[in-house]
Amino acid sequence: MLENFPFYLAIILVILLLIMLADKIKVAYPVLLVLAGLAISFIPKVPVIQIEPDLIFFIFLPPLLYEAAWAVSWKEMWRWRRIITSFAFIVVFLSALSVALVANYFIPGFSLALGFLLGGIVSPPDAVSAGAILKFVKVPKTMSSILEGESLLNDASSLIIFRFAMIAVATEQFIFYKAAISFSWMVFGGVGIGLAIGWLFMKAHKYLPTNANVDIVLTLLAPYIMYLIAEEVHSSGVLAVVSGGLLLSNNRHRFLSSKSRIQGVNVWESLSFILNGLVFMLIGLDLPQITSGLEGVSLTTAIGYGVLITFVLIVSRILSAYGAVIVTLIARNFITVADRRHPGYKTPFILGWTGMRGVVSLAAALSIPVYLDNGNAFPQRNLILFITFIVILLTLLIQGLTLPYFIKKIKLDNIYDPVSPEEATVILKRDLAAHALSYLKTTYEDQLESNASLQQLISKWEQHSKGIEDESIGKELKTIYLDLLYEQRQWLISRNKEDQNIDESVIRKQMYYLDLEEEKLIHF
Repeated sequence: MLENFPFYLAIILVILLLIMLADKIKVAYPVLLVLAGLAISFIPKVPVIQIEPDLIFFIFLPPLLYEAAWAVSWKEMWRWRRIITSFAFIVVFLSALSVALVANYFIPGFSLALGFLLGGIVSPPDAVSAGAILKFVKVPKTMSSILEGESLLNDASSLIIFRFAMIAVATEQFIFYKAAISFSWMVFGGVGIGLAIGWLFMKAHKYLPTNANVDIVLTLLAPYIMYLIAEEVHSSGVLAVVSGGLLLSNNRHRFLSSKSRIQGVNVWESLSFILNGLVFMLIGLDLPQITSGLEGVSLTTAIGYGVLITFVLIVSRILSAYGAVIVTLIARNFITVADRRHPGYKTPFILGWTGMRGVVSLAAALSIPVYLDNGNAFPQRNLILFITFIVILLTLLIQGLTLPYFIKKIKLDNIYDPVSPEEATVILKRDLAAHALSYLKTTYEDQLESNASLQQLISKWEQHSKGIEDESIGKELKTIYLDLLYEQRQWLISRNKEDQNIDESVIRKQMYYLDLEEEKLIHF
């Protein structure tokens, strides 16, 4: 370990340089990192990197899921809950089913159970890749919200399929009622455990004498505790982290101080940045380990199988996307849907094309045991690993490099976003200023004539100032202004719930501004 430490430092430096290059040439950084890892793996005398599944599942996955849960908008997830759950569960299952049928028919030695095992591994798209690509192109906020929501849940659904397929392969039988009970426990148990632990952490933040550093450390511990406890009782650790993260994220202004929120954002952005970079570099570096175990089938044939499964995944996801639209159009005649307007043919295609696979798929494949409980070698393990690697590589290259072109070429209609972020910001600032003025004039009416500083504060808000420029502020006015900031936060939280036309990211920017104002007032 220590003798390779300089190599690991060099890898981190390479990751940073490649991410900067990706930003420069407008290419999604996961693509460059995987290719760079491949290239480095062919350099003579380079240390062989072996990815341990536990490293991904227990070290990388919980914080990445937790950070995503804090970043996603619960309002948008709830608004588009039907299509999000359709993609995260139904589309993932249909993709796994398609892979299972094709693998069983075309790949010698693949039973239907092994096909479902492979399908569960390669069915979940990677949200990091899609997010890195969408950063360079303009898409309706609705689409990014759907992709973000799907990414929080599809890992859980695919890993559930993977677990059941593993049991079927090992025992050579599948008992439906036991599977149904196990599935229910994994889903509802995982969500319940996540909410319970999240509630405990929320109370710890609120009632213990914590400071910003302690708060941040607690947020770092939370996803690991949620994941480990859920997995220990054979529930879904992914759903535990997601549900607990969403609970804490949605209540962050109730138990975290402004300083904890400001510093926490910086810490988590940096942590997720380096973790995402490492996992994609590791995918490329792991090629020698994967190819060395490929036996009983030629490299050309194995590549052909990987291309076939990749084609099946791409086609099945696109068809499922259009199928989801058709189902929604039919269902809207009987139930209320989030939006009754027709999405057209463009949006489903782009949603279907954003199917790049990533590190969860590789970690799941690597977690397949070498031997069954009876001592026999696990059937087709090395081939499953190799096909998984080919699927990840091809989807990143083909879909990852062409997605920006399709988005620009198709020119998506912005039918779901009635108010642009720019317009929403102007509206929100104007309404927030009006509410602030009304609150000041009503609550501190008796001080208006005698308090010159309060008059100055009111004057600044009337001029739509962004804040107090003069930091030398008296204690009395500081108390009033802190009270006003609290009132503004409550107004923004209410506005976020009531106004469906304003994107939550705009609300969060204004919340962040209020946190900065509060910190400035406290320290000056």
